[in-house]
Amino acid sequence: MLYLSFIWHMHQPYYNDLITYKATLPWVRLHGIKDYMDMVTILKDYPDIHQTFNLVPSLIEQIDCYTRGVCHDVFFELSKKSSDSLSATEKKFIIDNFFMADTQKILELHPRYYELYLHAKEKREFNDQDIRDLQVWFNLAWFDPSFREDIPELKRVVSKARFFSEDDKRVVLTKQIEILRQIIPTYKKYQEQGQIEVSVTPFYHPILPLIYSTEIAKEANKDAVIPDGIFSYPQDCRWHIEEAVKYYKDNFDRTPLGMWPSEESVSQQIMPLFIESGINWIVTDETILLKRLKKKKRSPEILYKSYRLNIEQGSLNVLFRDKNLSDLIGFVYQHWDTQKAVEDFMSHLNSINEYFKGEDCLVVIALDGENAWEYYKNDGKDFLNLLYSRICESKFIKAVKVSEYLALKPKQGRLKEIAAGSWINGDFMKWIGNPAKNKAWQLLLDARKALEEMQGPPALAWKQIYILEGSDWFWWYGDKQKQFDELFRMHLKNFYKIIGKTPSTNLNEPLE
Repeated sequence: MLYLSFIWHMHQPYYNDLITYKATLPWVRLHGIKDYMDMVTILKDYPDIHQTFNLVPSLIEQIDCYTRGVCHDVFFELSKKSSDSLSATEKKFIIDNFFMADTQKILELHPRYYELYLHAKEKREFNDQDIRDLQVWFNLAWFDPSFREDIPELKRVVSKARFFSEDDKRVVLTKQIEILRQIIPTYKKYQEQGQIEVSVTPFYHPILPLIYSTEIAKEANKDAVIPDGIFSYPQDCRWHIEEAVKYYKDNFDRTPLGMWPSEESVSQQIMPLFIESGINWIVTDETILLKRLKKKKRSPEILYKSYRLNIEQGSLNVLFRDKNLSDLIGFVYQHWDTQKAVEDFMSHLNSINEYFKGEDCLVVIALDGENAWEYYKNDGKDFLNLLYSRICESKFIKAVKVSEYLALKPKQGRLKEIAAGSWINGDFMKWIGNPAKNKAWQLLLDARKALEEMQGPPALAWKQIYILEGSDWFWWYGDKQKQFDELFRMHLKNFYKIIGKTPSTNLNEPLE
């Protein structure tokens, strides 16, 4: 039997400003109405398919902020304003930013939205009705297609197509919040029914090995250039893990069994922290396994099974994802005909099964559960429905939750150590090494030291530091992504405001 374990990872950077309670970017809300719900509810038509979903606590926290009405993003606030009350600056912001969607897969599907897009490209003047139609379509187009088809109020707005009223806009924005409110209860329901397992990630999505010590970067890549000041706070690693477990219990009324380390980043030093927190399994990339076993080439015998890591502090199940198959879904099949893509994926599974001559094996598919679908036709629905149908029809595949598979007590590989690295090239160079990334680490170290020097710092200062330890800021440095540089510096500036101190560096200047 070929056991197939899908693990879908749901994450967004922490956009919320802790002082103003506003988010600078809308992606938690827009992915919330497009990906998080339907990725689970599609399984109602495929009861034999069991899957694992990984939810990052910082994502859940931001969704909760929306549903409680304590914070909104700038895009939401400008969407709510009547088009005739917007300032010239606000109208320009809307025209410049409300076409953030794939042109072919989203914009061109909606004639009025695409018409407005062409008007903007041609620098035509927008009247109040044009602005209102754009406000509506930006928010309407990001809904999952099933919501636009199945929710009568949304279906009516879609059919109207243009000349929207302020009431039409209120319907769209209200439905967004209603859907956000359903996300966590839906995951909880499907988990309680037994069809899915929900795992968790360290709270604010840090690269734990680098938080433990930036020197670990050299374990993964001896050529890594690290900052002169060593960032080393193992206690922060423990906080991110333990608080994630607590937050999970609060939301799901049970203890998590699994954890997806942020960016599948691991090292030997952090393994005891997972074990001590009660975590039973983690998932990382096949590159880490090959490094540990000192293998240059992958082979089915070593990849397609789970492993048991045994160390002094206890033991931990470790799964290694099939990088090739995961990346085909994440980055390649979106460009293919749906039928050919599914046939190709199934042929890979068939080849693996034939290799093992029907003996048990485990194939782990682990990837982002949100980012790929906007580049697929019909938001990935056609691909997933056909794929799930084919899996259900198969005689040799059983789609399982991770813990479901581990409960079968299959033959496992044994490990005494794990290599340091992540799912990006098996090292940490995506987050450390170039001048801008290293400068960000130095600024984080300065802030962390400032916190240590305080007597009884406020809880909000600790929270801001933990947010600053997140992986996303470091990821984008080197790619000249202005928005994420601004986010990192916003969080830093807020930290110093919270503790009432002046930073030694001018944080108004971009890092690159």
